[in-house]
Amino acid sequence: MCVIIKLTVLSKLRKKLILNNIENILSIFDVNTTIFTILNYPMSYIEFFGTLLNILSVYLVAKNKIWTWPIGNIAVVLFAILFFQIQLYSDFFEQIYFFITGFYGWWVWWNIKKNNKTKKESPVTHTTQRANITYAAIILVGTLVLGFVMSHINEWLPTLFTMPASFPYLDAFTTVMSFAATIMMANKKLECWYLWILVDIIGIGLYFSKGVIFISLLYVIFLVLATKGLLNWRKLVAKTKS
Repeated sequence: MCVIIKLTVLSKLRKKLILNNIENILSIFDVNTTIFTILNYPMSYIEFFGTLLNILSVYLVAKNKIWTWPIGNIAVVLFAILFFQIQLYSDFFEQIYFFITGFYGWWVWWNIKKNNKTKKESPVTHTTQRANITYAAIILVGTLVLGFVMSHINEWLPTLFTMPASFPYLDAFTTVMSFAATIMMANKKLECWYLWILVDIIGIGLYFSKGVIFISLLYVIFLVLATKGLLNWRKLVAKTKS
């Protein structure tokens, strides 16, 4: 009888230990779980590692390297969780889109490189005037539609979205621009960098106002890298023409 009781107690202790370990692991993905504090700013695990991986991903795409896609996908998963917690719902859905297009971009770049006999990175080209008009129209309409949806999503789905969206239309604008820029980037169109630069400028102020200072600083770095990416890709276009 004592043996049975002891085994039951040990079993309960193991279950409790396992549950505690699971809770500890899941707490890492909580924006309120701090890894360290810098200048009185509490840095969460998810913001810190998501930011580092995003920086690496943008650096790699500026260098025209295919590893930007898998690394970027890890980063967008972390940021999706973060944005949901701080009620930037358009950004949350944007990360889901990035995750899907991350595999698309990886597949496109991989096949272009595979079919390239020289095994060099594929060439960068310009978008056509017709494509630019199409992208502009999509961004305008997409912003209005997504902004409207996000401004009412807490009313329509109160169980999932318990708080109203922050800056629904501005957030929607950067989100839709990011959608267009990602497709351009996957197809190696130089003009993607102009959109990324505008997204980064808006993002600096948007995330600062939401109190995620580290991500705001990340977008300052993104802005520098996007400018560098634009200059690098311009050189690649010039080489292709020569």
